[in-house]
Amino acid sequence: MRAVIQRVSNANVTVDGREIGSCGPGFLIFLGIGQGDGPQEVEKLWSKIFKLRIFPDGEKHTGASLGDTDGEVLIVSQFTLYADCRKGNRPSFSQAGDPELSEQLYELFVQRAREDVRHVGCGSFGADMQVSLVNDGPFTVLLDTDELARPRKDREQPKA
Repeated sequence: MRAVIQRVSNANVTVDGREIGSCGPGFLIFLGIGQGDGPQEVEKLWSKIFKLRIFPDGEKHTGASLGDTDGEVLIVSQFTLYADCRKGNRPSFSQAGDPELSEQLYELFVQRAREDVRHVGCGSFGADMQVSLVNDGPFTVLLDTDELARPRKDREQPKA
């Protein structure tokens, strides 16, 4: 599972000229679901996002989390986060998850976010959407559950 998290002042998503989701200060989350993703990735990714300390806290530039700031969230599905551009000029999306399962995991992610955040807006899975945002900072973070599971190279222990 992959996410692009943008700290925003506000964001909204429209379909056919009608606003279907929005948020005030908080996160715009573009969510991509890949082959092999399941509920455990939903929990791992949401837990990391909710605890990310990328908001000003008065002392440090990035010391507060979404929960600390009572921030809002807008979640937009985006299978194109799984674009593979290694061959040719037309991206392959073969690593993106099956649409039916991906929609279920997207809905589970939204439901999980609603357990922690007072306002969660969302897009429409599979729709042609237009997204507008005011990026705060700008501050953008990329997360991948496969990468979250790996130890950092600078913290790996030497092999005997």
